[in-house]
Amino acid sequence: MNKIEKSWYQPIGLLNIALLPLSALFWLVSNVRRGLFKLGIKSAYKAPVPVFIVGNIGIGGNGKTPFVLWLVPYLQVLGLKVAVISRGYGAKPPHTPYQVNEQSTASQAGDEPLLIFNRLGCDVVIGGDRKASIEYLIEHNEPDIIISDDGLQHYQLDRDIEVCIVDNERRFGNGFLLPAGPLRELPSRLKTVDLAVYNGSVKEDGYSLCTTGIYSVKTGEKLSDYSAKGVAISAIGNPSRFEKSLRANGIAITQTKHFADHHLYSEQDFEPYTNQPVFMTEKDAVKCQAFAKQNWYFLRVDAVPSDALVNKLHRLLEKKGIISHGI
Repeated sequence: MNKIEKSWYQPIGLLNIALLPLSALFWLVSNVRRGLFKLGIKSAYKAPVPVFIVGNIGIGGNGKTPFVLWLVPYLQVLGLKVAVISRGYGAKPPHTPYQVNEQSTASQAGDEPLLIFNRLGCDVVIGGDRKASIEYLIEHNEPDIIISDDGLQHYQLDRDIEVCIVDNERRFGNGFLLPAGPLRELPSRLKTVDLAVYNGSVKEDGYSLCTTGIYSVKTGEKLSDYSAKGVAISAIGNPSRFEKSLRANGIAITQTKHFADHHLYSEQDFEPYTNQPVFMTEKDAVKCQAFAKQNWYFLRVDAVPSDALVNKLHRLLEKKGIISHGI
């Protein structure tokens, strides 16, 4: 985390105040752009199947991916064929749209899309042009519903359902828009989404992250025997949550190393920790499997939504006509 990012979650200081004029410009440009779509001056693409946006109003570390990993199987149980689209932040695919497959690498697909594909095996397509990604899926995979991993602010894409994930611990930081704060839109945006879902909340509109085991980065297998201490390495938006979970699972952290979110690892990144046990997140692990050592581990976590949240989501799907009443 750089100096500006750290300031977002600290008491307001001179740095934040100095950046406020840029935040005001960001607000102006964003609102003009959104207004053009609301007034119909710019047109949004309407997909031939329902589009379900899972996004946020802040920068990184809100817990979208665990929610998507829960949402896809939930929709599949309801009888829907589900596909996922993603911008594929930091990815360098051979072409776009690019469908993630068994041979895809993290550099080609991006860490989160590859994680979703590896875990769920559903159709995942990446590309900056979401319309092109959807048309590719319609032609080749014929999904019943498409989940857009992120894209809440991508107003070129019409959507049937909007869910905004909020980190219940960090919330909205200092409440300022970028770059003085961590927000892409103001908290008032939550009033217009279908559901605001709080990651880490036991309240009715929340879900908790439950640890479901320690796994080998090298083989992907769940382990019962692993080191009780090691180095915690991560390239995620909120590393403190990961480190807290490690400690809660009895792992003594000897050292921490934080890389920028979505950092593409290389073997050289781990040279200072030769022969030391290393712990990371599942999102990190998909980028390290090719050169992982036997004593590298990842902590798997799963979203566990409240019953009230599941019921609200079910009623929303019925209201939108995506599923029939009584399913």
